[in-house]
Amino acid sequence: MSKKTIWITGGSTGIGKALAIKFASKGWNVAVSARRAELLNELSNSYENISSFPLDVTDREKCKEAFNEIKNKYENIDICFFSTGTWDPKKEKKIDVEQMEDVFKVNFFGTVNSIKAVEQYFRDKKNGIITIVSSIAGYRGLPNSTGYGPSKSALNNLAESLYFDFKRYNVRVCLVSPGFIKTPMTDKNDFKMPFLKTPEYAADQIYEGLVNKNIFEIHFPKSLTITLKLLSFLPSKIYFSLLGKLTKYQKK
Repeated sequence: MSKKTIWITGGSTGIGKALAIKFASKGWNVAVSARRAELLNELSNSYENISSFPLDVTDREKCKEAFNEIKNKYENIDICFFSTGTWDPKKEKKIDVEQMEDVFKVNFFGTVNSIKAVEQYFRDKKNGIITIVSSIAGYRGLPNSTGYGPSKSALNNLAESLYFDFKRYNVRVCLVSPGFIKTPMTDKNDFKMPFLKTPEYAADQIYEGLVNKNIFEIHFPKSLTITLKLLSFLPSKIYFSLLGKLTKYQKK
């Protein structure tokens, strides 16, 4: 029986890197992509079943080229995990239009470019999993999140829309909504992050959800995500009041 294969974008650091190592340790072939080739090469040199495919997901044609290279190497792709993201909290505190455009270009359209690259492959194959990584910031509006939150909310909507489109082809679309995970991106935050977890914890949760369960959304840690899900159902007046008190308390 041939090894299964996963393609991971955003695989040079954080959740993407931890997930690459997790799948590799389980015997999968792992194709990793990110902009920083040197970090990818360090990873691929450390694990014989991880291969590097440097990529800037904002370039649609490069996404297609990278996926073709991966197909040529492995032939069969079972899971695509699209987790490229960017975040600059200092620029999120005001309406910085250029910053918002950059965030959407990477977080939303970078993911769309990646999905477009694999769309026909999975439609023809008629099985497999396309995974979109969002965030708890996509559940509802949060303070100081003028670009990041809306980009993740857009990904949530996209995942739900694509769920129906790909279900007709027996392809599973999965949404991943992590809470606070200690990564180079969250290290930029200037506030206390409740229930902060490691990338390895996230990788364990994602692996379990993708391989051993058949669910639409993988969200963790439950102690945080379930609370936020319940808050999202509240009327706006109550939600704004509660969140205002919570975020004020959380500030350093």
